[in-house]
Amino acid sequence: MKKIPSIPLSILGALLLSMAWQKYFTIFIFVAFVPLLFVADEFGWDQPKKRKGLKKFGLFYLSFLIWNLLTTWWVYNASPAAVMAWTLNSLFMVWALRLAWWTKKRFNSDASYFILVPFWLAFEYLHQNWDLSWTWLTLGNAFANQSNLVQWYEITGTSGGSAWILAVNILIFLLIKKRIELGNWNKKLSLSIVLILFIPTFFSYIIYYTVDARIASSKLKEQRIVVVQPNIDPYNEKFSSDPQVQIEKTLKLLNENIKSLNEVDYLVFPETFLTSNMWESELPDVFEIQYLREKLISQNKDLKIVSGANTLKLYEPGEKKTPTAHKFTQEEGYYDSYNSAIQIDSTKNVQVYRKSKLVPGSEIMPFLWLFKPLEKYALDLGGTVGSLGLQKERSVFKTNDLNIAPIICYESVYPEYVTEYVKNGANLLFIVTNDGWWGDTPGYHQHLVYGALRAIETRKPIARSANTGTSCFVNEKGEVYNATSWWQPAIIKATLNPNTYQTLFVKLGDVLAKASLMLAVILFIISLYKRFAKR
Repeated sequence: MKKIPSIPLSILGALLLSMAWQKYFTIFIFVAFVPLLFVADEFGWDQPKKRKGLKKFGLFYLSFLIWNLLTTWWVYNASPAAVMAWTLNSLFMVWALRLAWWTKKRFNSDASYFILVPFWLAFEYLHQNWDLSWTWLTLGNAFANQSNLVQWYEITGTSGGSAWILAVNILIFLLIKKRIELGNWNKKLSLSIVLILFIPTFFSYIIYYTVDARIASSKLKEQRIVVVQPNIDPYNEKFSSDPQVQIEKTLKLLNENIKSLNEVDYLVFPETFLTSNMWESELPDVFEIQYLREKLISQNKDLKIVSGANTLKLYEPGEKKTPTAHKFTQEEGYYDSYNSAIQIDSTKNVQVYRKSKLVPGSEIMPFLWLFKPLEKYALDLGGTVGSLGLQKERSVFKTNDLNIAPIICYESVYPEYVTEYVKNGANLLFIVTNDGWWGDTPGYHQHLVYGALRAIETRKPIARSANTGTSCFVNEKGEVYNATSWWQPAIIKATLNPNTYQTLFVKLGDVLAKASLMLAVILFIISLYKRFAKR
């Protein structure tokens, strides 16, 4: 049989994967892995056996690197560390595929190709839960632009989407392979492909049209939400100009668009809206907080303000310090710095949540126990340079019977992480972010639609406040509305229905990914046994 050119296949796979991340080309995700499966299968190769492993590794790396570059090139606008993200992320993907194929070779059947599914899902799960986490290209995220197809994420999360994608790719690969080998189309495989595409889609639409009825009885009192998009340049203004001037500019925008705050329950400002460093022990008396209370809450004593802020914690002498603690340069003592969200109301109580899914390289030094001396070289994106502090639990902002999930920026990309807010009682999701670092690129749109998937997984409405990028509201079906434009100051408002409904994904977590991890380990151990037993 004529040799299939391997380099063009690798490039084709990368292009198809990249196309699938474009709004109207999601369908390409169902065939994007097919060229890579032919490369993995060494189909038609005539290379010497000793060179195949190294060549295959290089071909996979080429494909995944191109995919990373074409889909997340915009990260470089915020940080040159993007080069490291592309390099390492591509490498991790190669190892996931290589380990799957090494294991698959010990099982001689068509079914063994599906070993790729648990190995890839295990990789995606582990990649969400370690210090070098960069899960932007989780396969299930490809459906973020076509959320009507994956309403069943309320059961499986994005892991279900990843499994669906890989299963369809494997079946199409086997269909084409058998057509080349045998000269005819396999009817059973063809029918299997049709069914595996149709059944989840059909099920998704059933869920779509029944979800309102399912959550109706769990709905709480309507909340009137106003979201603010200040549109302050993060590079040249936000962290260098007078914070008071920024607040006044934003309040003027608010006054021009909202006639009265008497009909507003929540006012939402974006990530790090309050740029001054504020000691958490002194928050009730901080000038900016008192000023917002005087200017806004004085008009409506029931108004709550949720805002991003920079907060600091001072460690008392003898108090146990975290690995992220900073030492004062001019005096004795230690402190932690946080990218936080706060809730202000008419009382003296200020509730605080500290961002805990931190961006590797800019907000935290990976493997801090090992690389602590290098954290001073971390990229300065405003505020403290070096590793920020974090908290273990996903705390919520409580007001009577209503609880708000204060999700900060990068945290909205993590499915199981967001469910922890809901397990702790959250009835509404607020996402506060600053997407201006990336410029007018696909980055801020991808970030928005990834966050919208959290509405499906939790069946909670979302209010999203971006410094710039896209501020919007998202309903329980993941549908975005009242979206703002790029680089435009804006005020948007909507009435949202919080609820107490808990999906299976919230109750059980990412069971599919965890089961895949266990299965991958078992299959790998069996393959090791088979190899050494054969010897």
